[in-house]
Amino acid sequence: MSVTEWCNKTNAIGIYSKRGKYGGTYAHKDIAFEFASSISPVFKLYLIKEFERLKTLENSNREWDVKRILTKNNYIIHTDAIKNYILPDNDYYKDREWLKYAEEADILNVALFNTTAKE
Repeated sequence: MSVTEWCNKTNAIGIYSKRGKYGGTYAHKDIAFEFASSISPVFKLYLIKEFERLKTLENSNREWDVKRILTKNNYIIHTDAIKNYILPDNDYYKDREWLKYAEEADILNVALFNTTAKE
C-alpha cells in the first residue's frame, strides 16, 4: 500500500504524499521522528542523547533563575527592615539617609555575585 492510498483510506492528518516533479512524502515532525527511529536505532539514540543534552542545559539555567528570585525576595526583606528599624523617623528627601538602601543592596550584590552594582 502506498502512502497516498493509506492516507486516503485512513483519513490521516499530519502526513501526506505529493506527486510530481517536486513531490514527496511529508509528515509532522513527531511522525517523522517515530518513523526514522523505527528504521534506524542509531537515529533513535542520537535523538535521545540530544533530548537529554537539551534538558541538562535547561536545568542549568534554572539555577540562575532560583538565585535571581532569592535575591529579589531577600532585597525586599532587607529594604523593609531598613525602612522599619534603621530609618523609622527620617524624612527621606530631606536627610538623604535613604542612601542606606543602596549600600544594603551593594552588600547583597557582593554577597551573591561578588561584585557591586557599579562594578
